[in-house]
Amino acid sequence: MQETAQEYKQRIFGYLAQNDPVKVQAATAKKLGRLISRASASKLRKQPAPGKWSISEILAHLADTEVVVSYRIRAILGAPGTPIQAFDQDKWAQAMSYGKSDPRRSLERFIAFRKANLDLLKSLSPGQWKYHGMHAERGEESIETIAKLSAGHDLNHMRQIEKILSQ
Repeated sequence: MQETAQEYKQRIFGYLAQNDPVKVQAATAKKLGRLISRASASKLRKQPAPGKWSISEILAHLADTEVVVSYRIRAILGAPGTPIQAFDQDKWAQAMSYGKSDPRRSLERFIAFRKANLDLLKSLSPGQWKYHGMHAERGEESIETIAKLSAGHDLNHMRQIEKILSQ
């Protein structure tokens, strides 16, 4: 059974707990780099179970998600209250051949996109953090909420990567 949008948000917020979302996001790239630095190419491409993403696929997903987050934040800043389109991560994974992606190149893309997003987040006024858009599935989401979801999303996928590497 697939979780609801509200269940998803609660699960992702649970990973973040009371941690600062900007600090979590700022630490993610180095942690990902350390996690994959000694892993073989075959280990990075091995799916842990049928239908479950490999580390390589997770890294491609993280890079693409950072592009989505980047657009959402900028769209909200440019037009508060704007509609925010959802996306189907599994369709993206298939359409963009995540399974064939180079994990280290995906990490490089993630690092570049994340740096740009962090620079923007750090430049926002307190009032801008409250600007929101209307997510197609989850309803009203402020930039603050998006930052928290992004940080929790990082932690979720880092746990998955750690688990795969320990197998």
